[in-house]
Amino acid sequence: MAKWMVSAKKADFSKIAETFQIDPVIARIIRNRDIVGDAQIDFFLHGTIEDLYAPRLLYGMEKAVAFMLSKIEAGALIRVIGDYDIDGICSTYILLRGLQACGAKADTVIPHRVKDGYGLNDTLIVQAHEDGIDTIITCDNGIAAEQQISYAKELGMSVVVTDHHEVPYEMTQDGGRKELLPPAEAVIDPKQEKCQYPFDGICGAVVAYKFVQSLLEEYAGLQKSHAVRTDEAVDEHQELLQELMEFAAFATVGDVMELRDENRILVRHGLERMPHTKNPGLRALIEVNGLQGKPLSAYHIGFVLGPCLNATGRLDTATKALQMLTSGDFAQAATIAGELKELNDSRKEMTRQGVEQAVAMIEAGGFLDDKVLVVYLPDCHESLAGIIAGRIKEKYHKPVFVLTKAEEGVKGSGRSIEAYHMYEQMSICKHLFTRYGGHKMAAGLSMPEEKIEEFRETLNRNAQLSDEDFIEKIVIDVPMPLSYIRMDFVKQLKILEPFGNGNPKPVFAQKNIHILQGRLLGKQGNVGKYRIQDEDGNAFEMVYFGDLEKWHGFLEEAFGEKEKAKLYREGSKEIVIQMIYYPDINVYQGRESLQIVMQDYAK
Repeated sequence: MAKWMVSAKKADFSKIAETFQIDPVIARIIRNRDIVGDAQIDFFLHGTIEDLYAPRLLYGMEKAVAFMLSKIEAGALIRVIGDYDIDGICSTYILLRGLQACGAKADTVIPHRVKDGYGLNDTLIVQAHEDGIDTIITCDNGIAAEQQISYAKELGMSVVVTDHHEVPYEMTQDGGRKELLPPAEAVIDPKQEKCQYPFDGICGAVVAYKFVQSLLEEYAGLQKSHAVRTDEAVDEHQELLQELMEFAAFATVGDVMELRDENRILVRHGLERMPHTKNPGLRALIEVNGLQGKPLSAYHIGFVLGPCLNATGRLDTATKALQMLTSGDFAQAATIAGELKELNDSRKEMTRQGVEQAVAMIEAGGFLDDKVLVVYLPDCHESLAGIIAGRIKEKYHKPVFVLTKAEEGVKGSGRSIEAYHMYEQMSICKHLFTRYGGHKMAAGLSMPEEKIEEFRETLNRNAQLSDEDFIEKIVIDVPMPLSYIRMDFVKQLKILEPFGNGNPKPVFAQKNIHILQGRLLGKQGNVGKYRIQDEDGNAFEMVYFGDLEKWHGFLEEAFGEKEKAKLYREGSKEIVIQMIYYPDINVYQGRESLQIVMQDYAK
């Protein structure tokens, strides 16, 4: 069972509520997100796109823009090399559109996940050279491509790096770190030591967006100096930046970046625009998933739309997703969008099978006591390793690596828990890898097959994890009685959106909840709906979207199988629990009603 903890952060909640005209409970939730002081609270509640940080604050920006403008003016052939995930696809699209708006002769290449792997490689460099490319600009990759960029320069090409990943480093004799920056003409990455950008938690697409924003501004200045700038051109650039912000927001959610600081503003603004997007590809993707005319949330990007982009990079080629976004014809875009959805449906079934195999291997192979789980699924599609690792991490709440057989050796993806810095721990045994990279919570690697057991042993020998680290923790924002819930309060919760990583949906808790009557909904009966009552007699409708098998097991163990059966038959008077919940509004046939969404439970 998860460990429940009540957030106990202090502040004058009444004063905050009065100052910003919000409910005191909302004020408490904001404080729980470490938003302190009037300026931060105002930024959180009312920040606009005018409050976003200036692109020039990114170290290397001015140098990169000046260099790229000189190449554009010279008519040089420019190639954007991105990545095959959501962030990489969106980054590539943003850079391509921005460069083209400045008259660049630009094309794109997105590496094939299986044939090329992540980021730059020698094959892509040679291909660019043979195609007459003068300059490569990377997005969502490149920071760790020192060798490949050196090779590109040997062949006479120039390279500009835009990335957001951790900068590789080596340890010095005095215990410090020395950055290993690639020898590019310019490097834009908020993670590099010299960068003083106020918020380094932006994704690759936001870095690309900032570059395009700065590029368009400088290009407009040049046009003005040459007396060819028009107000119409300026308006077109501003409209383009508004459209590209949708993709920066899409990638921010899709790459699971923290929805705080300027990310929150970007995503909120992007979500407001997406239902009315002018991009035929994005509009087709929204329609094929049945979301047209509906307000979009971070959930829709993270779990409905985003996976369709990811699926093409996993099971086919991400170039198809880019073709959808660049298509000016809605019918063509809709055809591609339908194909992406079908790929994602296939991916779901393959993932389910992979998770079942991984669980069986862990439990039958004697690995349950390992602090870091390493699972080798040779027949699993390598593109699904990260998803499967994430599911296994959720099940056991341990760091997980899932490895698959590749053309050369094995490839793998890791997903971590808060107490385990995955990239740092991998750096300790980097001699085992042919390639690796990542950050605290996720990583990727390639290695010889014969090194798997040594990899497992090394990780577990160095893992400084206690039993406490493996217990899932649920932080309760406020122990709040159901009687406090009102329609206006639930609607006010929406000012805290968008919810996601770094800004989780707030949760509340109450004891002595009577579960009176239940029924199962959905084609597979995988949703529970219940009538509940608190100790003061207030009645509510409640739904549970979680693991019903586990929930029913809890009911049988705590109250008996007969009482559980009665709950779904004539009703029960004996089932009393404490629960963590979130209040929501259910809309049915145009009518709104309060609804409790149960998140967790205990006796």
